[in-house]
Amino acid sequence: MTIRTLDDLLAEGVSGRRVLVRADLNVPLDKQTGEITDDGRIRAVLPTLQALRDAGAEIIVMSHLGRPKGEPNPKYSLAPVAGRLEALAETPVIFATDTVGESARQALAGLEPGQIVLLENLRFNAAETSKDDAERGAFADQLAGFAEAYVDDAFGAVHRKHASVFDVPARLPHFAGKLVLREVEVLSKLTGSPQRPYVVVLGGSKVSDKLAVIEALLPKVDRLLIGGGMCFTFLAAQGHEVGKSLLESEMIDTCRDLLARAEGRIVLPVDVVAATEFSADADHVTVPADEIPADRLGLDVGPRTVAEFAQIIAGAKTVFWNGPMGVFELAPFAAGTRGVAEAISKVDGVTVVGGGDSAAAVRALGLDEAAFGHISTGGGASLEYLEGKTLPGIAALES
Repeated sequence: MTIRTLDDLLAEGVSGRRVLVRADLNVPLDKQTGEITDDGRIRAVLPTLQALRDAGAEIIVMSHLGRPKGEPNPKYSLAPVAGRLEALAETPVIFATDTVGESARQALAGLEPGQIVLLENLRFNAAETSKDDAERGAFADQLAGFAEAYVDDAFGAVHRKHASVFDVPARLPHFAGKLVLREVEVLSKLTGSPQRPYVVVLGGSKVSDKLAVIEALLPKVDRLLIGGGMCFTFLAAQGHEVGKSLLESEMIDTCRDLLARAEGRIVLPVDVVAATEFSADADHVTVPADEIPADRLGLDVGPRTVAEFAQIIAGAKTVFWNGPMGVFELAPFAAGTRGVAEAISKVDGVTVVGGGDSAAAVRALGLDEAAFGHISTGGGASLEYLEGKTLPGIAALES
């Protein structure tokens, strides 16, 4: 695979040239206040933007936020992101209130070297996510017309065949930004010949969401540790009562087959924190994983599980983690995720946090990000990369 990088673009010279940067600024917002609750994805693109600014480029940043239905929706405006980007980049950010309309054209009219324009949410235009090649292409023509070069630094979106990710690079000289390059370099270590023992920790809600990555990784790992809501379908496959816990009954046979094929390499919780309801104030107790009361639901792995998982992790040389061990957003059910994350942070080897809720948990729990080898910005993208899928955004960058 040959991909031209940001360094290649800088070597060509960008002073006074307009560069279109696809960033992943899809940050979580507080439902009540609309304020940004985690600016990790904004901070992740700063090195690429700073390098372009220092080189005198005229920078046009584009991104999506949430899932608006192809039309403007104030709930998903990038306006709050513009403010945070301006503060973090320590430079004025000109915000266009549309993507390819009059506001965008006016913002670009006065753009000077070293300045940044942020376009409004790409998904306010239905063509961005259209399955119709011609419709997507027409939108890509408009975006590409703004610039002389394209840089993709949105790893969290490279698994989408969207106009800004797949079609625009076909219309401009295209390059991988610092973040995308780093993500590919790190994840390739997990798909090649990882140092052993190789341990994967998977959590999250549903087995069905992770089935493809489990199938892809199972032949390669030494241990696969399962927590989160998905563990209860595996426990049910072993014949255990799971009470009111999250359960995908249609996946029980699949889990039973996976356990048989794993020959002991899949490790499940030995105890769980079971509550009367999904609430921070709910009565909760720690019980053996095979003795969950019928009237309770599991919301976290228990301390014995954390200790067992931590012991396995401590002996690893490569660890990939995707998905929390419990409902870490609620204080009584955060200990499992915290304990496993702390164990991963102490590993003397390659550690990769696979984006999404795992990355959010590291920051929400106040853990030291620097203690982890790599925190991915793309949960879905990192999983699909490990599954061996062709990622449209990466394919578009190949030359």
